[in-house]
Amino acid sequence: MSNSIPPQFTGWAAYSPQRGDQIELKPHSYMPRKFEDDDVIIKVECCGLCGSDVHTVRMETPGPTITGHEIVGTVVKAGPKSEHKVGERVGFGGQAGSCRSCARCKDEFENYCPQSQNAFLSPLESETQPYTQGGFSDYYQAKGHFAIKIPDEVSSVDAAPLLCAGVTVFTPLKHYKAGPSVKVGVVGIGGLGHVGLQFAKATGAHVTAISSSSSKRDDAAKLGADAYLDTSDEEAVKAAFSTLDLIICTSYQDNMPLKEVYLPLLRPLGNIVILGLAESGYPTLGVWDLLGKSVTSSMIGSPKDHADMFAAVVKHNIRPWVQTRPMAEASKAFTDFRKGVPKYRFVLTA
Repeated sequence: MSNSIPPQFTGWAAYSPQRGDQIELKPHSYMPRKFEDDDVIIKVECCGLCGSDVHTVRMETPGPTITGHEIVGTVVKAGPKSEHKVGERVGFGGQAGSCRSCARCKDEFENYCPQSQNAFLSPLESETQPYTQGGFSDYYQAKGHFAIKIPDEVSSVDAAPLLCAGVTVFTPLKHYKAGPSVKVGVVGIGGLGHVGLQFAKATGAHVTAISSSSSKRDDAAKLGADAYLDTSDEEAVKAAFSTLDLIICTSYQDNMPLKEVYLPLLRPLGNIVILGLAESGYPTLGVWDLLGKSVTSSMIGSPKDHADMFAAVVKHNIRPWVQTRPMAEASKAFTDFRKGVPKYRFVLTA
């Protein structure tokens, strides 16, 4: 099957910062780096569209940039040390490689490896491919250790958003031990938050959906929320003072009310985990704001986190709310994403 792999991969790239209302992506072909024994190449079936993809195409980059890091496809070439076989259906998330030898990698925290390679824009020592390119493409090559086997019970389109949005919310729920005795808040009901509500509910926790308006109250209930907090309702916010043990913040709004709203919701020794990317930074906090509370962040998940997540997906029948678009319509999909059209995730199909 590897004989049919083209010498160049072709995807949809941003050639310049896309800061206007309309995002324009154009075809770009590149020669992948030299194939190594622990690599796999997949023929891409579909790829989810994430907020960080849109964030990236608005930035200055070193050249044409293909984003996409919720990638599902079939293995068409597998190195002898790749841990995979030709014909397997696998997915790649935000990580394409790590050193595999540092203390973090050995402890199964590969996603925090100092030498981690991202799905796109990580420098490579390659004359043909100076930096990694993502999954809005016909083929994708990365380290086999980070190729996640997709359970038969989960369709490719449903699996794609779970490889970033899903594992990003699942991992802090896992590591901060959400469960029946824990009260969890999920800020933002969008691409991440709508699966976060489902995962939080699956732990047995009491789950509060937190949003800046009441417009998503019905959706939150359908997704498993036990309670709903509209942060524009000052009386409701006051009534919710010190009621939550853990807050998963998926919102990336620039004026995040971290000090004014979210931190006061925490009980003593509570944690807030920030997952969103704010283009203009985060609020400044003082020591008094953090008395008895912790503010931390989390990034994607390790291969072990992915495996645990998919086990939960199958056990609890967790599925993202997905709308599909042809990958050839990537420009329109990115533009519509900026306008808030998806409910709640776009997946682009090959």
